[in-house]
Amino acid sequence: MTRALAQIFRHPIKAHGREALASVLLAAGECLPWDRRWAVAQEAAKLVPGWNSCVYFSRGAKSPQLMAITCALDEATGTVVLDHPQAGRLSFRPDDPADLPGFLAWAAPLVTKGRLPPVGIARHDGGMTDNSDPTVSILSTASLADLSRRMGMDLSIHRWRANFWIEGAEPWAEFGWVGQRLEIGGAVLEVTERIGRCKATSVNPETGALEGDTLAALEDAFGHTDFGVLARVVQGGRASVGDRWSLT
Repeated sequence: MTRALAQIFRHPIKAHGREALASVLLAAGECLPWDRRWAVAQEAAKLVPGWNSCVYFSRGAKSPQLMAITCALDEATGTVVLDHPQAGRLSFRPDDPADLPGFLAWAAPLVTKGRLPPVGIARHDGGMTDNSDPTVSILSTASLADLSRRMGMDLSIHRWRANFWIEGAEPWAEFGWVGQRLEIGGAVLEVTERIGRCKATSVNPETGALEGDTLAALEDAFGHTDFGVLARVVQGGRASVGDRWSLT
C-alpha cells in the first residue's frame, strides 16, 4: 500500500467537535493551526494564563455525549458551528462574551449528570492539548484495522481525536518511530512519544454511547493502553491529504 496521509483533523474546541481538513500549513514548534485553541472550563477550575491541564475542562472521558459533536470553524470571523445528534446545531464565537450563555445552555445537557458543569471558555493559541508541548498526533489506519479485528467491531477513526491519519505502515510500527523524523508533504516532524489513551476511546462517536472497551482490548493484547504517537514540527510546510510520507 502507498504510504500516504489519509486524513487530517482539527478540534478547535477541546472535546467539542472534530473537523476534517484537506490541507494544513504547519509551523515549526507549533501544533496544528487552530487545534484545541479553546477549551470548556468546568466549575471551580483553577486556570492560569496559557496552557492548562485537561482536568479543568469538560472532556469526553467523563462525558461521553461530547464525543458525538462535529464542528466547522470560520477562521476569518472566529465562528464555530457545532452539531450534535440530540442537541442540534449551534453557531457562536468562543471569544465573544455575549455568545457564552448560549453556548453553555447548549453544552450543559451533554455533560454527564453529577459531573462539574461548564462555566466558561479558556483560550490558548498554542493548543490546549493534553500535553503542554505543542505537538501533532499521528495515528495509523493499519493499527486501527488490527485493533478492530481483535475486538470484532469496526472502530471509527473519530474515537481517537487525531490530527493525522497515515496509511501504508505495518500495524503498530509507529511505536518504533520515537526519535525518528517523519516527512509529510513539505513538513518534517520528529516523533517524541507514544499516546496513552483514556476512556473517551470507548465511546461510539456517532451516538455518544459507550460501546466497545478499547482500553481493555489494548491491555489484553499488548499490556498497555497506548495508541498513536505525538510529534513536534521541526520544519514547517504544507501537508495535504494524499501526500506521501517517509521516515528519515
